Amino acid sequence: MTTNISESFNVVLIKVRELPITAFVNEVQLLCQRWFHQRRNKASGCSSRMSPDVENKLEQQKDRAQTMAVICADQYTFNVVDGNRNYCVDIALWTCACRKFQLDHLPCDHVLDVVRKTPYEAYDLCSLYYSREHWHETYRGAIQPVPHISSWSIPSQISTFDLQPPDVRTVARKGRKRRIPSTSEELSTSKCSRYKEHGHNRVTCQNPIALHPPK
Repeated sequence: MTTNISESFNVVLIKVRELPITAFVNEVQLLCQRWFHQRRNKASGCSSRMSPDVENKLEQQKDRAQTMAVICADQYTFNVVDGNRNYCVDIALWTCACRKFQLDHLPCDHVLDVVRKTPYEAYDLCSLYYSREHWHETYRGAIQPVPHISSWSIPSQISTFDLQPPDVRTVARKGRKRRIPSTSEELSTSKCSRYKEHGHNRVTCQNPIALHPPK
């Protein structure tokens, strides 16, 4: 699980990050062009009301929802008993006490249990952005290929412009290879294999070597 979508994109581009900037941008363009084409074809062949991932998720949640009990309070409010906990579901406000319904804009287990025992439709409680139409509309546009630079039509004010690098002094140092983690990530620390302590390893351990180290 990553903290944002840019982390997933960085993983895909990890092998091309060392390329010159023009070659790197070209690789990004080709990657996005391929992604849009694949997803557009997949969306065009979809026959379900929602995207396949959402359909599968709803089916999995329906199986678990069958083990719960629903107590009706009024036309829109229900109490769902899940094990030893109660969850209030409001169909009119699209809310559930577990908060998954509000965060994902998809019916959670408790909402699906209400749907199963009432005339409500699960699809009507899903965000339109999960629908097949919106999925197809997202990838409707195509990313056009970029021709060779020799065929570019460059305006004269651009081609004659003398662009020079900034006049700054750079410090000679080794470039950073590893990314900077986000504030919500937990940093991994080294662990001593001899004494099972964090913050150092077996080589840098300052503890005296015992005849019978802890296991």
